[in-house]
Amino acid sequence: MDGEIAVIMAAGLGSRMGELTHSTPKPLVKVGGIPLIETVIAGLEGRGVRRIYIVTGYLGEQFGYLEGKYSNITLIHNEEYMEKNNISSLRAVREVLGSSDCFICEADLYVADKSIFKKELRQSCYFGKLVPGHSEDWVFDMEGSRISRIKRKGDDAYNMAGISYWKKRDAKLIRDGINEAYKTEGHGQLFWDEVVDGLLGDIEVCVCEVPESSVIEVDTAEELKELEALLKRKDLS
Repeated sequence: MDGEIAVIMAAGLGSRMGELTHSTPKPLVKVGGIPLIETVIAGLEGRGVRRIYIVTGYLGEQFGYLEGKYSNITLIHNEEYMEKNNISSLRAVREVLGSSDCFICEADLYVADKSIFKKELRQSCYFGKLVPGHSEDWVFDMEGSRISRIKRKGDDAYNMAGISYWKKRDAKLIRDGINEAYKTEGHGQLFWDEVVDGLLGDIEVCVCEVPESSVIEVDTAEELKELEALLKRKDLS
């Protein structure tokens, strides 16, 4: 695990959270008294990740305290967060992406089980939850143990859990793929996972399955209320 780095994408507006994010960026919204992003940081710290790069955007100055609280955090501001999709957040870390084996994480996650970060990861993978029935979220088509397609919507499929892990070689390919995408018209509308989808012929990516309750993405104020209710009932640890 020595030498691993992590990128946490925290630039978004979080508009689906309503008034909660008018003056607070979504990753700093607290659950159980802890900002969401710090549950992700705690998991990465427990693994021993060498350095964590947090890509900020909306109300980015509010993340400044993290550099004082943690010795291994670097903040990088995404200047394009208002005009472009999350492809711009990985573009912002192009100087470090591909320098080491790397986690790429969403910042609006509540990590209930930090041990998921301690898994032995021998190849590039997306952390995923197997969801029965129909899902409107990002899902994976599989060919054996290998991801063959990344797409929106699917049935009885693995869903993205907001965390992925990339071997150094593959992280370089993603960096280069994003640089190439930036030369094309309309690249600002791309999600970075769509760039990965176009690279699946060159990158062998598997799913690292995690329990449904181990990590929960919080998109809306209603989902936040539901999570807080779960915590009060001690259904999550």
